[in-house]
Amino acid sequence: MLTGKQKRFLRSKAHHLNPIFQIGKSGLTEQMIIEIEAALEVRELIKVSMLQNCEEPKEDIQAKFEEAGIEVAQQIGNIFVLYKESKENKTIKLP
Repeated sequence: MLTGKQKRFLRSKAHHLNPIFQIGKSGLTEQMIIEIEAALEVRELIKVSMLQNCEEPKEDIQAKFEEAGIEVAQQIGNIFVLYKESKENKTIKLP
């Protein structure tokens, strides 16, 4: 689990990022989680947007991320800021 200080740090790092994944009508699928985890292994910090036609509630999507071991640093509107420490490409040093 991330502390409040770590979440603030990650939010500041993610401010300039654009979402690289979109969750659509089918919701958050297993294949999408695999692709997001691969992107997090390379980048460690990404943004994911939820489209208007997504029928899955935000709380369920956040729970799925947490079940997969992905930290949700921020969820504002339809944007999620996701963090997962990389095993090989560690670039972000948390406070």
